[in-house]
Order: sequence, then structure tokens, then C-alpha cells
Amino acid sequence: MALLEISNVTRRYGGLAAVDDVSFAVEAGEFFTLLGPSGCGKTTLLRMIAGFEDPDAGRILLDGKDLAGIPPEKRPVHTVFQSYALFPHMSVAENIAFPLKMARRPAEDIHRLTRETLDQVHLSDKRDHYPHELSGGQKQRVALARGLVNKPRLLLLDEPLGALDAKLRERMQLELIALQRDVGVTFVFVTHAQQEALALSHRIAVMNEGRIEQLDEPDRIYGFPRNRFVADFIGSINLLEAEVAASTPAHLLLRTPGLGEVAAPPALDVPAGARGALALRPEQIRIAARGAPHELKNHFHGTVEDYLYLGDVTVYKVRLDNGQTLEALLANSAPGRAKFFETGDPVSIAWRHDAGRFLHD
Repeated sequence: MALLEISNVTRRYGGLAAVDDVSFAVEAGEFFTLLGPSGCGKTTLLRMIAGFEDPDAGRILLDGKDLAGIPPEKRPVHTVFQSYALFPHMSVAENIAFPLKMARRPAEDIHRLTRETLDQVHLSDKRDHYPHELSGGQKQRVALARGLVNKPRLLLLDEPLGALDAKLRERMQLELIALQRDVGVTFVFVTHAQQEALALSHRIAVMNEGRIEQLDEPDRIYGFPRNRFVADFIGSINLLEAEVAASTPAHLLLRTPGLGEVAAPPALDVPAGARGALALRPEQIRIAARGAPHELKNHFHGTVEDYLYLGDVTVYKVRLDNGQTLEALLANSAPGRAKFFETGDPVSIAWRHDAGRFLHD
């Protein structure tokens, strides 16, 4: 039996279905992420699990028990918010101990569990500090510790790293992975940050307009998107409009406007004549000086229209001779200063016959 079961859950606000007939299950010990743009329903769903809102239809079960009618404070669930929600007049230790005191735990349990949790989040030396004396990352760790101290069956995290700067956010992601692994508590994490979801999660549910578009492991979400929304929302993508000219167990042959025939990975459920798009990640496209030797079947000429230097990689926007624009990524791995193709340079781009994914309309 799954730890958490969401069964045909719907939540409406007037005529708008913020969550629309959603079903999924979360296993014990899993780091499960709800990912999607603002307004897709992910936070509403989290609030219903926490008990802050009630579904209009469907059921939410924890350990097989229906949570309907159980108030938030009676659920074995804790929520960590982006705002931290720490008590400014309480020390770090007092903030962490607060849920235990509310549960009327014995004093010796409170001291022991608070001490153990401080050690887990590496804040033992800050136990007597107050929130205003802490950095953003330390405040976030206090909020996590307060959520973990009473050993909840489920920890809900609503954009918990959103207020941190990029470098600290990256460090906290690593700490969050280690913490979840060490304590073994099931995490349900809400974010709109795709890279964060890919880095942290065992599985991801990509939401859009109240529904789940795809639920899968991170590498499947990224490498095998189910539709255009998932492909376009997760990372950068090139979408080439295409019609299937031939479909075999070995490959697809696609007819693309202005480019002619393009080879693509097989899709056995896609017949000849089907229309859709070939989804290609920029890192799957090779870029080289025009005239450089190549061995790839899919190759075209173009001109560098623009580029973006990101340190470890450079992303090139290439306008092909037929007017189509594609993005290609080149790693800056050579020793010494990175050398760039400049705007206006003639180039060739190419990709393997088994790169990308055909998305059926």
C-alpha cells in the first residue's frame, strides 16, 4: 500500500477547477515533486493534503486512512513554507521544540528530540540564537528541523528554497537530498523550478491547468516528454514541425518543412501520415564551422544569429538557410579561454538519427 493516495481529487473556485480529477500515489520514503507554472494547482493540492483546504470531490488517504474531516493539527503531516514562519521571539531550539510542546510531549523527549534534530541539520552551535541572527540558509534549516522534529509521516514543502540566492539554493538542494535520505521521511515538494525538481526528486508530477500532464522519474520527464507542454516546460527545447513519412521498428523518417527528410528514433504507435513535432534538446545538436567533416545523417547549414555565454557552456541560436531557428549547446571544455562562433558566422549543425523524440499531435 502506498503511503499517500490522491484519488480523483478536484478543487473548484467558482467555475475554475484549480485541481481537476487528479490521482497519484506516493510511496513511503519517496521524494515526490509537484512541478508546474504558477496557477497550475500544485499549491492547492499541497494545501488539501495538509488539511488547510477541503477537496470538492475525491479522497486523500494516508496509510490507507481517509483524511476527510481531520484538521491540520491532527494529521501526521507538517508543512514547510517559503517564508520560514519562524517565531522571532523564540531561539532556534525553542522554535524547533514548539511542535513537541504543543503535542504535550514529556520534557525529556523534547530535550532529546530537539538535540537530535539540531545535530541532523547542523545547527547545534546556533541553538541559542534568534531568527534575526541567522542567514537565509540557516533559517531554512530551522524551518526544516521544526517540520521533522516530531517525526511526521509526511513532510510537505511549498517552494521552500524560493527565497534563497542561487549559490545558497544549490547548496541547500544538496543538504535537502542528504537530509531526506538520512531521516527517511517522505517528502512532497512543490516548486516551479525545473532544474530543482530534476535534481531533487525520485519522481515528478508535471502539472498544468489543474491536471497532471506526466508523472515519471526525472530522466524520463526530461528525455521522454509525453507532449509539447512537458517538453517545452522542462528545460530548453527545439520543436520542429514534422509529418511521419515512414515508420519502422528501427526509426522514423520525418518530413519537415524546409528541411526535407529527417531521421528520428522509432515510435511504434505512430503511423505514417501522423503530424506532430520532433523535440530536440540543445545539447543533442552539434555545431561546427561550415565545411567541417561530419558523419551524421541529420545535418544542415546555417548562420549564428546570437549566442549566450554561460561559463561552462555557450548556447548558440542558429538560423538555418530555410529560416528555421534552432538552439545548439557547446561545452566550453577546451583548456584556456573559450573560443566562440561570432554572430554572422556560417556554421553547420547536426544531430544523431536516434536523438530527440517525436511528439504526436
